[in-house]
Parts: sequence; structure tokens; C-alpha cells
Amino acid sequence: MINRRIFSLGLGSALLSACSTGTPTRTPASRMRPVPNAGWDAWVAGFKGRAASQGISQTTLNLAFQGAGYLPDVIERDRNQVEFKRSLEDYLAIAASDERIATGKQMLVRHAGTLSQIEAKYGVDKEVIVAVWGLESRYGARRGDVPVVSAVSTLAYDGRRGAFFEKQLIAALRIIQEGDTSPANMTGSWAGAMGHTQFIPTSYLAYAVDFTGDGRRDIWSEDPTDSLASTAAYLARAGWVRGQPWGGEAGTVSGTPVTVLQPQTPGPRIAVFRNFQVIKRYNNSDSYAIGVGHLSDRIAGGAPFQASFGPDATGLTLEDRKELQRRLTSVGYDTQGADGVIGNNTKSAISAYQRASGMPVTGEPSVALLRSLGG
Repeated sequence: MINRRIFSLGLGSALLSACSTGTPTRTPASRMRPVPNAGWDAWVAGFKGRAASQGISQTTLNLAFQGAGYLPDVIERDRNQVEFKRSLEDYLAIAASDERIATGKQMLVRHAGTLSQIEAKYGVDKEVIVAVWGLESRYGARRGDVPVVSAVSTLAYDGRRGAFFEKQLIAALRIIQEGDTSPANMTGSWAGAMGHTQFIPTSYLAYAVDFTGDGRRDIWSEDPTDSLASTAAYLARAGWVRGQPWGGEAGTVSGTPVTVLQPQTPGPRIAVFRNFQVIKRYNNSDSYAIGVGHLSDRIAGGAPFQASFGPDATGLTLEDRKELQRRLTSVGYDTQGADGVIGNNTKSAISAYQRASGMPVTGEPSVALLRSLGG
């Protein structure tokens, strides 16, 4: 079984790119324009021979590399990935936000017939499929539109993970050769993850399915059917146990769990079953698997976790932090949302407010800061 994220994208670049607050938008392709690079040209010339020896036709190579090029922004992103060490509380505030839950419920209704058919065939709960969709691409709103051939060839040429990305490039060329999509339509994230549920090319070849029956495994379409079915197929192949929960807050789920996790103290104790480990095959992170599982429960109408996380190190609860963001925004220092997660936008707003108010500029939240804003 290939882990869909063989390479670690990290919480910052993998989940938060899809779960960031604000208005969902597609990644602007204009920021990923190829530039001349003689080294990349020479590498591609050598690569074409290796690709041909693996069964990639000259026609496919010509088609795939027509208009492709070296993308310096891809290297910049690869070099500057930030590993966010989010608490579980902060993670869930983003992954299972009110907005994400509400949209998930809408998608569950909108695609009810398709999701029921997928669930019946693969045995994976439709709410779990929708939750993966919500975390991976914000229900299709953030699929990315970076040309995959350019992106993975740039990373393969760069060499830091050259063997891995050359393998992804060969897989991408096979996808084109098999007629599932065209080079122009094969777009995704800067690291080559594609479609509504962000499959890398090798995982696509191994697990993607043509659920619509049109002869193509089309995960790039506005219609998410093949993507959702492919995700279910992946989880089923990974060992999903039909009819078993992923887990839940200890004391609220039946059966004997595999183990009980305490990711944050204070905070809820999480009883997990085998399906929790299956979700981790999609992204090998406890927080990710808890996020998918809890979001799926909330989409199905379940309750929030009952155990309190308590105040953070600054003495503020999640609701306090949300109120701080709301009040900063109301006095002209926009935090770009009020999810209670103190990220760069909130820190910038705090700094600007402190500077204008004659306070020491720390950029950090505090009880005193909330009080100064009328809390």
C-alpha cells in the first residue's frame, strides 16, 4: 500500500493550504510562470530517454513538454515549507470549523445519490469521504492550478527529492498517455497533488477509478464523482472496516477501541478503532485523522467534543481568542476571520493595534490585550 503522502508536506503546506480561512479561491496560475533555465532543459533531454525506456511514447513526451518549463516558485515553496506545530484545539478549529461543517452538510445533500452509490460499493462512510474532500481542497474550491508536468519536472531536476519526483513525473506521463486527461488540464498543487482529494500521480495510477463510466478517471472535473469514488477506493484498499466507526471521544463510542489517545492536556481523550489507522494511510498524522473523523461526525449531525481544552498559555480560551479577533477587526485591524487560531494575520493585526495604541509591540495575544479592546 502506497501512502498517498509518501513525502511529508507537513501541516502548514498540506492541510492549512486547503483549510485556511477566508474566501476560497483557486491558486492563481499567473504566480507559477515558467522561466528559461538551461539546466532544466538539459535535464529534460536526458529524462526523455529514461522515460522512453519505461514505455512513454515520443508522442506523449512531445505533447506533455510542449509549453512546460522550469518553475522557480515551486522551488521557493519547497525550500520554505513551514512545519506548523498546531495544538489539536487549533487544528480542529480550522478543520472542523462551523463553515466547513455547514458546507459539508450541503455537499452531503447535493451529492446524496452519488455518495450513497460510492458507499454501497466500497463500504466507506459517505460522511468520511466528504470530510476528506473538505480537508483536502475545501470541497473542490482549492484544487490548485499549477501545471503538474512543470511542477514535478522542476522538483525532479532540483534533486532534493529527485528520485521521488521523477517517479511522479513518469506516472503523470502515463496518465496523459492513457488518455485520462491532457497536459493542459493536468493541474494541481505546487508539489503535484491533483484533483478534489489531492492524489499524487503514483497514487492516482494505483487507486483512481472511473465511477462515472465515461472511460476516464477524471479527478480534475468540476464534477467530483471520480475523485470521491477514488478516495473511497483508496480507503477500502487500505483496509477500511465497513460499519465500524473511526473513533470518537472516549465514553461516547461503542465497542472496544484499539487505543485511547490524549493529544492535548487538558482536552478530550480520543478512542480510536482500526479505521483511524486507515485514514492515516491517506495522511500519516494523528491530527489529520482526528480532523477527518471529527468533521465526518459533525457533518453527520454529531456533537462537538465535550471535554474542554481550557485556556492556552496566554490565559485565553478558544472563545476568548475568537472574540479578540472579532474586536480587532471591528476597530480596523482585520484578522481575516475569527477562528480563534492565532496565525500571521492575527499577529500582524495585534502588532498594528499595539503600535497605534502606544503599547509594546509583541504581536502576541493576551488577557490584557483583550481587555484593552473592551473585553
